[in-house]
Amino acid sequence: MHTILIDKLRSYLVENDPDLLISLQGDYSVTRYLEDKVYQVMPLAEQLIAEDKPQYIIEELCLDELTKELRPSKFHYIKEILEEDFLQAYSRFREAGVLTYEVINLIEACQHTFDSIGFTEENENDRALKYAIMADIQEYLERG
Repeated sequence: MHTILIDKLRSYLVENDPDLLISLQGDYSVTRYLEDKVYQVMPLAEQLIAEDKPQYIIEELCLDELTKELRPSKFHYIKEILEEDFLQAYSRFREAGVLTYEVINLIEACQHTFDSIGFTEENENDRALKYAIMADIQEYLERG
């Protein structure tokens, strides 16, 4: 179960939080991060195993717990805004093969706004947050 959860968490990070994965790779702590996170959820996994829950249910509940603090995905949020409201830049980045790289840079450029307004599943559809992020993206694109 431990290995399965590590693989699922790694896949989740690749898809939803590549910025976190890259920052962890920078100081060679990806394995430690994955091991620590899975270690924290193992009591839940063991409880569910003892309750004779099906493996897919155990994996789903454990992954949900593992990724709780990572949701919503800033990566997908910015990528969606970029595609919807800055289509020319989005297309240019995608065609140049640097879309993921640029979205990660945009997360960093928008971090102050995310921190000051907050970014949660409850407010990810907030118009004020979206407009503030759009202003940050516009500023980033004008500098670039």
